[in-house]
Amino acid sequence: MTDTQAAPVTASKSVWRSGLASAEIDSRLVGMILATAVIWISFNLLSGGDFLTARNLWNLSVQSTSIAIMATGMVLVIVSRNIDLSVGSLLGFLGYVMAMVQTRWIPDAFGLERWYTWIVALAVGLALGALVGLFQGVLVGYVKIPAFIVTLGGLLIWRGLIFRFEQGQTLSPLDSTFKLIGGGPRGSLGDWKSWVVGLIACAMIIVSVVLARRRRQRYELPLRPIWLDAGIGALGCLVVVASIGLVANKYLSPITEDPRGIAYPVVILIMVAILMTYLAQRRQFGRYVYAYGGNPEAAELGGINTRKVIMLTFALMGVLCAVSAAVQTARLDAAVTNLGVTNELDVISAAVIGGTSFAGGIGTIPGAVLGAVIMQSLRSGMVLLKIDSPTQDVVVGLVLILAVGLDSTLRKGAK
Repeated sequence: MTDTQAAPVTASKSVWRSGLASAEIDSRLVGMILATAVIWISFNLLSGGDFLTARNLWNLSVQSTSIAIMATGMVLVIVSRNIDLSVGSLLGFLGYVMAMVQTRWIPDAFGLERWYTWIVALAVGLALGALVGLFQGVLVGYVKIPAFIVTLGGLLIWRGLIFRFEQGQTLSPLDSTFKLIGGGPRGSLGDWKSWVVGLIACAMIIVSVVLARRRRQRYELPLRPIWLDAGIGALGCLVVVASIGLVANKYLSPITEDPRGIAYPVVILIMVAILMTYLAQRRQFGRYVYAYGGNPEAAELGGINTRKVIMLTFALMGVLCAVSAAVQTARLDAAVTNLGVTNELDVISAAVIGGTSFAGGIGTIPGAVLGAVIMQSLRSGMVLLKIDSPTQDVVVGLVLILAVGLDSTLRKGAK
């Protein structure tokens, strides 16, 4: 292709990107949504229609939650030009501690199946996760030990501590209420509650579009065409209604004919994603993280307490590890020694596939969640096609390399 032929192509790409940017639409997120659609349709065709079924998509949503929850925190860690290799081991350690609370500590002192058992277990897990993350954050932010070294040490330490509890025995069964956090036949909202959540979600989408338009009017910024705002709101509501209709039906469950609706792990993920998006985009802490990741020297000269920002970023990551630990142990109804093994690689991959740049300063929470869904979609589709586990790892590795390469290309093209 000659230079004169390449010029119109480059110009059209620039017009397309600038058009999306002026409409406040993330071009990377649009690309990921299209990629997800291609993956789903391809696997559905190759599997003879077994992929795009209510049961498989319900399982896919539940299986994606644990990695997606941690990926929302990993976005901020990577945006701040750091890395956390300890999340898988920390998840296993926190899950084991929460299981100890339910199977050893409270039963030995007060008996089994107390109404407060699951509350105490969650509180202990969240508090311990915050403390561990805070400790690692202090070492990175204040002591100035590289995050790679600190979290690599954490990977070994927290995994080793699992074997110090009960000689690494499997701990089960867990509290009956706690198990609902992991999903399962009773671990969902059911039919009508799911539709209520769907209606609330549709209302929130419409309100957010209206408020965004009013903000732009207030600050006298260019407005999107009214038809585009209406289309975005309508599309969002259509996706929500279709999703609820898919999971809230009597043909979904292989165990019972009662409708399952939205699984509790998915509800937790939605809440975490909303809170993390608000924290990253609307709060001072999130703006400081992105400012530091974009230019650390300028952030420090601007008066940002960068050491505190890094410390709190790791503390937040520890809390999210605790949430994921609760979901995984509840889903298994047990704490095992290999819980969370290699999860750190999956979490980092989900964040990077979701558009988070290792160069810092770039990354979105919705992108990380979608990255986790893409990874789990690849694995779930390959399982349906009876592809062996080593080959699955090869495919996911290639997708990760492709994502990083695409990020580098886009960054060069933006210069």
